[in-house]
Amino acid sequence: MFIPQLTEDGSYTFFSEEFEELFHSHSGAKLEAEQKFVDPCQLKEKAKRHKSLKILDVCYGLGYNSAAALEGIWSINRKCHIELVALESDIDVPYQSGVYHLLKQWPSFIRDSLTQLAQNHEIQIPRLRANLLIGDARNTIKTLYQSGFKADAIFLDPFSPPKCPQLWTLEFIKLVSGCLHSQGRLGTYSSAAAVRTALQSAGLTVAPTKGVGRRSPGTVASFNCQDLCPLSLQEQEHLKTRAAIPYRDPSLRDSAMVINQRRRTEQISSDLEPTSRWKKRWKKLVRNSQLFN
Repeated sequence: MFIPQLTEDGSYTFFSEEFEELFHSHSGAKLEAEQKFVDPCQLKEKAKRHKSLKILDVCYGLGYNSAAALEGIWSINRKCHIELVALESDIDVPYQSGVYHLLKQWPSFIRDSLTQLAQNHEIQIPRLRANLLIGDARNTIKTLYQSGFKADAIFLDPFSPPKCPQLWTLEFIKLVSGCLHSQGRLGTYSSAAAVRTALQSAGLTVAPTKGVGRRSPGTVASFNCQDLCPLSLQEQEHLKTRAAIPYRDPSLRDSAMVINQRRRTEQISSDLEPTSRWKKRWKKLVRNSQLFN
């Protein structure tokens, strides 16, 4: 049973007892969906040029990212046909979102469509074809990858890497990236060095996105680096520290505990710069620059 919790933009989110985290930022669940996922993936810009768009929503949750995407696209091009594939492990999350009417902040057509998706796991109506795949995303992503699905936008939105490392591993991210169109974009709220390293290892160029509220910047990634803002020197150096050692799950079946322990062991034996040293160096540089400004 999930209990809605109010966020600062007036939208609601849930708290996960399993992962001990909120599903969204305190600063605003709806705002996060727009600024960390829809906007970085340039869906409104794509809607101006395309008659149809494909979206992959990894960790569908309450359905906010998909709802924000539908609203953004149709606000620009009402005739655009959207194919949505959503991955979710716990059907109770989108179901409870419907029970509490948490999608009421979106237009009724979007709200009703996604409520039906949560109930039936699939929907095909004018302008929208959607499938909600329930189960371990490490398994459902394999099926999707083998189908040849190529998304114009991918939303990567699991719980944080320390809490849910199995969906941030190099192996999982390579499969997710394999479902991205050559001109598509992947957006995530995470700026973790391990995540960015995994995205780069999958052949993607990474760039920062603006933070929401007190949260750190997110990340956008693409095979096409055009229009991507380069990482700052500080962020580039972060990718050369032990924090950048990616999570690994060769069999795509390991538990979070095993994945975390494997990474800790690799970090201990690594010749890369300790992350604490990088933090101290940049803290000193920032402090000195403030003194001279």
